[in-house]
Amino acid sequence: MAGNREYKSDVFSMLMEDPANALELYNAVNGSDYSDPEMVEMCRLDGGISLSVRNDAAFVLDMRLSLYEHQSTVCPNLPLRNLFYLTHILGKRVMNRAIFGNALVKIPTPKFAVFYNGKQEQPEQYELRLSEAYERQDGEPELELKCTVYNINRGRNKLLMAKCSFLREYMIFVDYVRLYMKEDDMTDLEQAINRAIDRCIEENVLKDFLTERRSEVVKVMTLDYTFERRLLLEREEAASDGHALGLEQGRTEGLTQGRTEGELVKLIQLTHKKYKKKLTAEETADMLEEDAETIRKIYRAIEAAGSEDADKIYRQYINEN
Repeated sequence: MAGNREYKSDVFSMLMEDPANALELYNAVNGSDYSDPEMVEMCRLDGGISLSVRNDAAFVLDMRLSLYEHQSTVCPNLPLRNLFYLTHILGKRVMNRAIFGNALVKIPTPKFAVFYNGKQEQPEQYELRLSEAYERQDGEPELELKCTVYNINRGRNKLLMAKCSFLREYMIFVDYVRLYMKEDDMTDLEQAINRAIDRCIEENVLKDFLTERRSEVVKVMTLDYTFERRLLLEREEAASDGHALGLEQGRTEGLTQGRTEGELVKLIQLTHKKYKKKLTAEETADMLEEDAETIRKIYRAIEAAGSEDADKIYRQYINEN
């Protein structure tokens, strides 16, 4: 399943591991002024839960359970996903309590928020409801879950961003990555991320965080962008039956070689760099220690695409194989 990211969700979730950041964002969202990070009780989604059901941040503060999610793609299924997160967390919290007894078992009040920074144009703020997914709309729903989506792209939700310094700096970092990815024409994703990190450290943007966890940030962000691009590609291909078939064939080709789609994208990027240096497919295969026939297929895709855009080369490759 494409939505199953078997790694930490993204840099946002890494930042939210810090109770001080969780407290700052909570205050910004709720208009509160709590000051002691020790009040924050972080919640973990682990202990056997599927990797496809893992949210970015969950914590309890003043008997309110906040579940925060970060999204770089539009997803109308967030209320349903949040329902899974909530039931898992509450199940752990009341595990040893008498829920079959005659005394009311109290639980923290849940609140759901999503922070969107994708490229697709979206409103500044809007609400998603679980009931929108119901097959039958029979009056007032007996089970509802409301999720507020905040657009945190440049120029949006200015008050929220002004109140939360780490979120504002996170978006500066994201914008720098996007800038350098565009300049590098997507040929070297890790290079773009490292350039963004260097600039942020120089400008004192998330300086301590990026300095201490640089290698992890590069790895996680590389995977995250690969995942995001794969989602977009699948949505584009699904619009056409022929293209969708090509995507399935490309996925099968990659997996039969023991290679995930993300690894295939990375191989295409590396191969393209060698191609630009006018190396033969055989020379590139030798340098990358890859099968020569696979590299020849990638070379053909590069030539057929007639572009240096990595997404176009990837689509050409999967459509040809």
